[in-house]
Amino acid sequence: MSEPEFDRFAASYREIHARNIVISGESPDYFAQYKMRDFVSILHKLEAPRSGKFLDFGSGVGASVLPFLDGWPKGQLICADVSPSSIAQSLAAHGSLVEYSLIKDGRLAQADNSVDGAFACCVFHHISESNHSSCLRELRRVLKPGAPLMLYEHNPLNPLTVHAVRTCPLDENAVLIGAKTLRRRCEDAGFLAVRIEYRVFFPAALRRLRSLESSLRWLPFGAQYAVHARA
Repeated sequence: MSEPEFDRFAASYREIHARNIVISGESPDYFAQYKMRDFVSILHKLEAPRSGKFLDFGSGVGASVLPFLDGWPKGQLICADVSPSSIAQSLAAHGSLVEYSLIKDGRLAQADNSVDGAFACCVFHHISESNHSSCLRELRRVLKPGAPLMLYEHNPLNPLTVHAVRTCPLDENAVLIGAKTLRRRCEDAGFLAVRIEYRVFFPAALRRLRSLESSLRWLPFGAQYAVHARA
């Protein structure tokens, strides 16, 4: 998706997203929250600095802001996006809670080795595959050595996910990426300890079964997956 397309959907993003995932029985907040719980869990395991700098790559209208700050309240979150309108929507909602940064010509404004961790939540399927490598190298450039990267994406092996993407105006130009493909691209960009975890196996109607999800993260049929890596 190009910058003008992101701008076109910025004002209505939340409404469109909520309508598109109604089959799950959950709100967009549910998906943002579990992703940030996963990221915060990694930060704890790595003993990341409590007041460190963390990057939300492709932050959109700021869905991850409050979930991140709830889990890592002293962290300095940088929301980076190509869409000025999306950044404006996030700024209106969250004010000075976080820092904002416009991505220009595929280049992040942050200095080399300046970020303590980064995540991208369902962003790369909007980026042309020919640009994946350069985006990943750019993320590796700004991350400190050993800092974590978490990439969440929709799983093309899950038929309900494929249907949701095909029927969502936000995803009209999206190209879903297989987990193994994204893992390989991370490795090619120089990331280390790259691994895959599959997530979201049960809709709200089966929420009682969600306690089983931690033992199913190897199973490649969850609605979404995460690629975890270290710079």
